[in-house]
Amino acid sequence: MNGTSPTRMNLLTRRSQLGLAIRGVDLLQKKRDALVREFFGLIHETLKARKDLNEAGKEAHMALLLAKAFEGPREVGTFSLSIPIISDARAELENIWGTRVPRLIVEWPHGITTSPVSVGGRTMAAQVGFRKLSQTLLRVANTESRLRRIGEEIKKTSRRVNALEQAVIPGIQSQIYYIQQVLDQQEQEDIFRLKRIKSKVTTRSA
Repeated sequence: MNGTSPTRMNLLTRRSQLGLAIRGVDLLQKKRDALVREFFGLIHETLKARKDLNEAGKEAHMALLLAKAFEGPREVGTFSLSIPIISDARAELENIWGTRVPRLIVEWPHGITTSPVSVGGRTMAAQVGFRKLSQTLLRVANTESRLRRIGEEIKKTSRRVNALEQAVIPGIQSQIYYIQQVLDQQEQEDIFRLKRIKSKVTTRSA
């Protein structure tokens, strides 16, 4: 059967492989269940982040329109070119059940980045609004990236479970059955031969 030699060593090997495959299925199912729980928790978080992004976008653009209307487009544009956007940015990898999920960490400048004397209150409000919009956009990017990566890992883990349950384990079980049948048949033949030999020896002794 598929080149399987029906020996007791191969029988022990296949039984060991079967045990490993069954334990592998159990571990993969636990991993998939944990990832599914994480996935559904992230759906709620992602929807909330998207809603916050829409609201932050409306507020920021309204603040910008008011700043341009009251303090002039030129002044607002000049101010926007002079302010630092971020202080620092770095990428990190979070480990979730062996799945590496990327996350972007951004450090923002503290407080208002210019003197309130040099610009009007509407412009500073627009700065605060767009800072909030940027932070919310980052949160959306991180949650959606995490959601997508975990979703891919769930599919990958499910394929592994299906492969083990539907192909690997049944194949090993078939090999075990085949080897066991051949060994049992050989054992019966050995017993039959021993009986014949014993019978002949007894006849000659008589």
